[in-house]
Amino acid sequence: MWIQVRTIDGTETHTIDDLSRLTKIECLREKIQKTFCVSPDRQRLFYRGKQINELVDARDVSIGAWFEAHIENVTRATKGHKNGKAQVKSGNSYKRTNGNLSQDYSREKNANYLDSTPSTSYSGCMDTDEEAIYHIKYDEGPEDAINDCRILFIEEMYKIEKPGAYPLTFGDGDFKRKSGPECKHCKADPDKECRFCSCYLCGGKQDAHMQLLCDECNMAYHIYCLNPPLSKIPEDEDWYCPSCKNDSNEVVKAGEKLKQSKKKAKMPSASTESQRDWGKGMACVGRTKECTIVPSNHYGPIPGVPVGTTWKFRVQVSEAGVHRPHVGGIHGRSNDGAYSLVLAGGFEDEVDRGDEFTYTGSGGRDLSGNKRIGEHSFDQTLTHMNRALALNCDAPLDDKNGAESKNWRAGKPVRVVRSSKGRRISKYAPEEGNRYDGIYKVVKYWPEIGKCGFLVWRYLLRRDDIEPAPWTSEGMERSKKLGLSVQYPEGYLEAMASKEKKDKVKKQTVKQEPTSQSNGNQKRTIDDGIEEIKNTSKAMRMGDGGKGEAFQLTQQQQWLIKEDCMNQKLWDEVLASLKEGPNFLKKLEQSFMCVCCQELVNQPVTTECLHNICKSCLQRSFRAEVFTCPACRYDLGKSYTMVPNKILQMLLDQFFPGYSKGR
Repeated sequence: MWIQVRTIDGTETHTIDDLSRLTKIECLREKIQKTFCVSPDRQRLFYRGKQINELVDARDVSIGAWFEAHIENVTRATKGHKNGKAQVKSGNSYKRTNGNLSQDYSREKNANYLDSTPSTSYSGCMDTDEEAIYHIKYDEGPEDAINDCRILFIEEMYKIEKPGAYPLTFGDGDFKRKSGPECKHCKADPDKECRFCSCYLCGGKQDAHMQLLCDECNMAYHIYCLNPPLSKIPEDEDWYCPSCKNDSNEVVKAGEKLKQSKKKAKMPSASTESQRDWGKGMACVGRTKECTIVPSNHYGPIPGVPVGTTWKFRVQVSEAGVHRPHVGGIHGRSNDGAYSLVLAGGFEDEVDRGDEFTYTGSGGRDLSGNKRIGEHSFDQTLTHMNRALALNCDAPLDDKNGAESKNWRAGKPVRVVRSSKGRRISKYAPEEGNRYDGIYKVVKYWPEIGKCGFLVWRYLLRRDDIEPAPWTSEGMERSKKLGLSVQYPEGYLEAMASKEKKDKVKKQTVKQEPTSQSNGNQKRTIDDGIEEIKNTSKAMRMGDGGKGEAFQLTQQQQWLIKEDCMNQKLWDEVLASLKEGPNFLKKLEQSFMCVCCQELVNQPVTTECLHNICKSCLQRSFRAEVFTCPACRYDLGKSYTMVPNKILQMLLDQFFPGYSKGR
């Protein structure tokens, strides 16, 4: 595994390889030191705007107790605790204390005091089995006095560091404290079996000298619990458990051909007799980008994606955020609802009338053995994604008889994508690729016996979108104005043209040799065709078949843009792309991207040097005692007041509705 690491100003980027998901952060720091020549104690590692392994002492204001805590997320403040975690403001969190006070602690005004018996009423940011640090102040005045206070452990008095003290990482070294169990799973109970701190197979804690630690997963195994068991501890320096060890029979040696693994031999794709199109391998390819404009649980349209937008492969639909799963037909949560679905004609008894269609739920098929599609072998149930889609109907949930909405427009919106695979049962499906057809609502859902002979759940969905459907005359005219065409992945058209050229050349070698003049003319014809495809491939990938229909601004948006005086230069550049239609939003997103988290700015602070930074990102930079602009290193000063640009925030919320909820 490899990762890319760059400096915060973006001037230097390097690739760090030879990593695994089990690589410790200390090892990563050493590799970064070799590449960037920066010592580990001077490194501050960020991933998606959050600092890695930030460890602090946090104070619960309700009881005044201090706890050693991990910073898991940085969000807006809300009331109450959630899932056994607490929200702590910056003034109540300090660098992890690691400097012991002398026994003459009375000379110090502030100290952190460790008590091995934390309050049982606490339900804050750490588990109750973690150690608690109580705050003792030696200040003058009756308000700060603590009566009947006595120190139990003199050797565990620690200095209080200043807020945001540098650094705030695990690199500070080991922190030796008396209380707190070594294993959080079994609470270090010697009589309780635990697969995490003892043998992974039996969980027993006996015979510690007969346990082996895997050098990959770091799990312990009794030598007599292995299959086959070992008679003694191996003398090899490295040892791997059966789950991590590679099969030596499947390793390709020098001079040998690539072997087909046992798992691959059992897969349907191993057979060359099938003529089925498996998507040219694109069904299992990973995303090259991820939609961050809106959260994954966003209802309704995706900003910048008009009705009629078509993609060649499902992975592109996922990257655009319209339908996130690569293969699954329904995207949703069983306790929330469904956000999108793909209509691919998987059931012959489904009916598609364009503005209204019936949809069959998922499940009921045996997909063991890595099958993509299987025959129905049992009944469907109203669980998982079936339940999620039923929750979109504006009617009480009934998992036995179904339900019908009296006001179907009041239901939750569902984004519908029609696939070209549905052409066999529907004339409304596109001829190529996957097309976004707008917003639909669930009218009703009910169980019935399908043609498969098993119970299936049916859903009736009806279109409820102000944009015209792409198969209507108005929709086709609008798609033409917007220049919407099939979007292809980067390099796809060039690769197909090159493959076609090789196939033609291969066919020519079988036939008789042509004359040199005809051969030259034919070669020029093929090259001209490839050049033409290359010239138009970029526009086809982006869906820019022509100039398109200009993006229309509302009067309020025009007024707000004029009021945002500090960003006037940026707005002039962005407004120049209004004539490009939907691509205007892409230009807008690139222009107002935070340099720290590399996402659209949220609660933007427009600095004196005219750069827009997320307020949370700028606060994190100040806590690290970096008081310069992250984009240009302009000195902002320690006393800089971070005032969010409310006008810019209002504009971004209008152009990208819902994105701030995911931040």
